[in-house]
Amino acid sequence: MSTPWEFIADRLREELADYGGLLRLFEEQQMALFDRDPDTVLRLAGEIEAHARDLAVTRTRRETAVADFAESHGRPTTSSLRAMLPLIEPAAQPLIEALINEVNTLLHRVRRTSRHNHTLLSRAVETHQETLQYLRPNAFTKTYSPAGRISVASNHAAATLRAAG
Repeated sequence: MSTPWEFIADRLREELADYGGLLRLFEEQQMALFDRDPDTVLRLAGEIEAHARDLAVTRTRRETAVADFAESHGRPTTSSLRAMLPLIEPAAQPLIEALINEVNTLLHRVRRTSRHNHTLLSRAVETHQETLQYLRPNAFTKTYSPAGRISVASNHAAATLRAAG
């Protein structure tokens, strides 16, 4: 049977693999955005959502393992794994610390890439709306929400573009 720190290391490795997979999907989506491939962007959006749900399960398993470890050592279940490193065998501490650092590094990379993709997608939608408004200015109405955000609504009857000929 494995020791508690080995179980935690396995959970960290699983989380690390899931963050790596999510980062790969975001990077693929970014390339599809640059390649102007909307079908791939849409497909990857679904894959990203599914992978993020799987990652949440993996993260919960790791958090549960850490909470169980803390409880078994008389610590609050909310204790961080880094704070409990002294409770782990000295030979295993560098491994656990390296896994914690790598998970945190990947988490930050995923967040940064996600924000970048969100900005690219937002800008693409904004440009699309501006183009449609330029082509059919009477087909859209701009309003402001109570929070000060601009909302653009279309008049579906007037928004239809017809081919010439």
